[in-house]
This record gives sequence, C-alpha cells and structure tokens, in this order.
Amino acid sequence: MTDTLPDRLSVDPRSPHHDAALLQRGIGIRFNGAEKTNVEEYCVSEGWIRVAVGKTLDRKGNPLTIKLTGKVEPYIKDEPAEG
Repeated sequence: MTDTLPDRLSVDPRSPHHDAALLQRGIGIRFNGAEKTNVEEYCVSEGWIRVAVGKTLDRKGNPLTIKLTGKVEPYIKDEPAEG
C-alpha cells in the first residue's frame, strides 16, 4: 500500500472523499502544530479541517462540525518501528 495521503479525506462513508482502507490504517492530523483527534474531514491544499463539536448531533444524526482553517499535516499512525 502506498504511503502518500490524499489531499482530502473524510470519515463519512457517504462522502466521495472517504477511503475505508486508508482510515483503517490510522490517520493522524497535526493542525497548526497541535495533535487533533476529533477530525471528521480535512483538506491540505485549502488548509482546513472539520472537527466535531462535542457530542452534539444534527437532525440526521451526524456529528455537528465546525470548519477551522490553518496548516494541516496528515500522517499515517501505523508506521513500522525502527529496529
């Protein structure tokens, strides 16, 4: 499997930017230098992430999100240990 990450990725299976195999490997996001664990979607070229707002749900049962802009750095979490 390739180690290049897409420019845009979403955890929502209904999104055209969803990649289940890649998400299963584990994707980490650094946003403006800080680790984010509640990212629902990101776009590196446009410089934004969508994060869940607490446990609030919209009327369709999806997490309520807000868009934050800044420097987005995705990485793969399951990289093999050296040794």
